Formats: sequence, C-alpha cells, structure tokens
Amino acid sequence: MPTESSPSPLTHSITIPSQLSQPVHVVAAPGLSECAVESTLFKQWLKNLQSETGILANGDMLLKQVLIQGVDMFGKRIGFLKFKADIFCKETGQKVPGIVFARGPAVAVLILLDSEGETYAILTEQADVVSCMSKVRVPTGRVILELPAGMLDDDKGDFVGTAVREVEEETGIQLKLEDMIDLTAFLYPSTGCKFFPSAGGCDEEISLFLYRGRVDKEIIMQLQGKETGLRDHGELIKVRVVPYRELWRTTPDAKVLTAIALYEMASKEELLPSRT
Repeated sequence: MPTESSPSPLTHSITIPSQLSQPVHVVAAPGLSECAVESTLFKQWLKNLQSETGILANGDMLLKQVLIQGVDMFGKRIGFLKFKADIFCKETGQKVPGIVFARGPAVAVLILLDSEGETYAILTEQADVVSCMSKVRVPTGRVILELPAGMLDDDKGDFVGTAVREVEEETGIQLKLEDMIDLTAFLYPSTGCKFFPSAGGCDEEISLFLYRGRVDKEIIMQLQGKETGLRDHGELIKVRVVPYRELWRTTPDAKVLTAIALYEMASKEELLPSRT
C-alpha cells in the first residue's frame, strides 16, 4: 500500500487498432511505463497480438490492462521487459494467463565443418569472465553447450548480418553473408519462419541459419577450446567442437536440437543448395 512518501504508480491508456473503442490501461512504477510502451519489444508484442494469427485477430479476446513489472537496460535501449497482460475471453469473461518476459528476436547458427571424412559441429560454452570456475548459464544454473547465437541489437531486422557477427564474436570464424542458409525459411509462412523456444512465457523468436564448409584437421584442432568473446561485455566463451553424429545427444540446448531437426528434414526433402 503506498505511503505519503512513496510515488504513485503511473497509469495511462493506449489505443490499438483491433479494439479502438476499448483503450488498454498501462500501469507501471514512475519512469517505467513511458519508456516500456515506446520500446521496440512492447510494440512488436502488440503487433503480434493483432497479426493474422494473433490472439486479438478474430475479436474474441480483449486486452484490458498491462502491468509493467520490470525493465533491464542494455545501454540506452531496453534489453529485457517483463510485464503482465490481462487478456479476457469476451464470451466467458475468463482471463487468459499472461505473464510475459520480452526479449525480442534472436539468431543462431549451425556451423558444420567437414574434415577428413568427419563432419563437426561448432558449439560454444559461456563462461563468467570474473570467475572462470563458474561456467554456467545463470538462468539454468548449469553448463550448457550452445550454438553461436545472439539477440538483434536494433529494430532493423538484420538477421543474417547479426548471425555472421555473432559467429565471429563467439568463435572467431569469419563467414560470408552469401554462404548463410536460413533453415527457418523452410517453415510454412504461417509460422512467421521463426521458432519460439519457450512460448509459454517468453516472446523470443529465433531464426536458425546453417553454414557448411570444409577445413583441414588442423583447423578443427585449433578451434577446440579456443577462448573468444567480447571481454568488455563480460563475455568469456570457449569453443567446443563435436562430431555431428553425436550432436543430438550432446546438449539439451533447444537451438541445437531444433537446428538438427530442420537440417535433417531440409536435407531429406532436398531443399538445401548443392555443395560445390
């Protein structure tokens, strides 16, 4: 309960095209509401709600209120946004569960390198730059081997360029834009040609790319255990090289497992460009 000295929650209304006669109330702590509502993350979420496959598309649902619960800034932009959305079924009045962790679009790259009759996959292991004994992903509390991946830094939608940059930052491997194959582009258009790793609570949508190449065995040996990452961003990353035939049982990373499924099905359907 607010006291005389505690600031009052900031409340205002926004209007969205799908329900012009029923404004959405936005409630947040002072200083949070305006920046959150104007953020790319929040605008994209509203756009998704009203898209062809969106929750509000057919008029059966109503968005009444959004409670902004937290904002994490990445420099001058919002990196993470947490909020609770009150969405109701018009017919029954029942509320749909709506706690959202918004972090926006991201990319990941499956790198397959052929060498001396074996195909290898390139993974990364995220480490704490301050304490290298704690090589964990904090949200999972575990060591996770992952595909090279990263969030889009802006709203320009440069998925391929972001994928190439992330690979170089996390592995030191320099790729060309024209060598990248978008595996998620093979999905039906109704999917948005992205995949959602945790749709029950997070809006993150990922584009998965494939790179295939041939290298000498010496390169494979040089990559194994190589330390990379942007140290000024608190990154310390170790490269791990895994035979592709063992990849599916090597890590619980959803990006890896999804990439394998897409790659195998695209190969089976002969959708991948022929290799020279």
